[in-house]
Amino acid sequence: MLEVDVERRLGDFRIEARFRSDRGVTALFGRSGAGKTSIVNMVSGLLRPDRGRIAVDGHVLFDSAAGIDLPPWKRRIGYVFQEGRLFPHLTVRRNLLYGWRFAPAAERYLTMEQAVALLDLGALLRRRPPSLSGGEKQRVAMGRALLSSPRALLLDEPLASLDVLMKREILPYIERLDEMGIPILYVSHSLDEVSRLARNLVLVSAGRVTASGEVDEILNRLELWSPEDETETGTMLTTRVARHDAEGGITHLDFRGGELRVPLADIPEGVAVRVWIRARDVGVATERPRGLSLRNVLKGTLVEIGGGGAGPVTELRLRIGDTTLTALVTRGAVRELALAPGQEVYALIKSANLDRRQLSLVAAMAGPGSPL
Repeated sequence: MLEVDVERRLGDFRIEARFRSDRGVTALFGRSGAGKTSIVNMVSGLLRPDRGRIAVDGHVLFDSAAGIDLPPWKRRIGYVFQEGRLFPHLTVRRNLLYGWRFAPAAERYLTMEQAVALLDLGALLRRRPPSLSGGEKQRVAMGRALLSSPRALLLDEPLASLDVLMKREILPYIERLDEMGIPILYVSHSLDEVSRLARNLVLVSAGRVTASGEVDEILNRLELWSPEDETETGTMLTTRVARHDAEGGITHLDFRGGELRVPLADIPEGVAVRVWIRARDVGVATERPRGLSLRNVLKGTLVEIGGGGAGPVTELRLRIGDTTLTALVTRGAVRELALAPGQEVYALIKSANLDRRQLSLVAAMAGPGSPL
């Protein structure tokens, strides 16, 4: 358990953060400039809080009242930065060993061989950082951090400097970090990354933690999103891979409200996956449409209209079975369709908007045969 309760003033900007992070990935999510990096820098010891307390598994790292402020090298916190920050003159093997030497011998829980296998670094050991791709550098940086046998791991937007293809390459390796059984703070402003990697979410806005809890719960609470966040409003669904249609290029996902059809995904049948559906990708019809190319038409009930401030759009909450789906539509459409709570409607979702980046294995939480 990582416990954080800190305050810090940086010029006119004030940070107030209080949350707990259990084992596995907890995402610090918010817009650029929200204060996420400053929070992890306080956890690591690179930035001193004005007041507060930080502890990992009962080990106090900082306590202003008790006068405790361990330096970074004594905190045993692994840190992976956006750029990797490897030693360019050392081989990959020697970069990894640098982290290993920082771990007290009696407290090492990972060997070089295990780290190399976990992150698939075997072919890189004799190379030097200048010859590595961006994704390879980040894998080495993660390995170096893990070989220090940290009590907690911090990843500050480790994919920010990578292109789309490299992000797809490295995401599976970050998923594997969950196997380590330590708290992991993952800083991001990408919902694709958060929905795929995190179990829990800490929402940060203007230096303050505005909500924390399970990813599904936080992302589905509309009241937490301000009007300027309209494009990020959506619904997190927990689904299960029902079957694959290789000829049609479709994967069928079952959930409590029905079935979703998405582009063919390389995920075994019976495995639970999370799907993030952006509200702006959901259309609404008052009658079942015909002659459309849309692959997902779900019958439900309109239960709520509102939100979105005074702008041209508003949120609709639709009940699909026992699942609530969020749609973002114009206020003009609400008037023209004469929408009202209690009305039978159809949610229209393009399968093309449910691509592989939005499917994430719910490892350690669900598997073949387990209930949704």
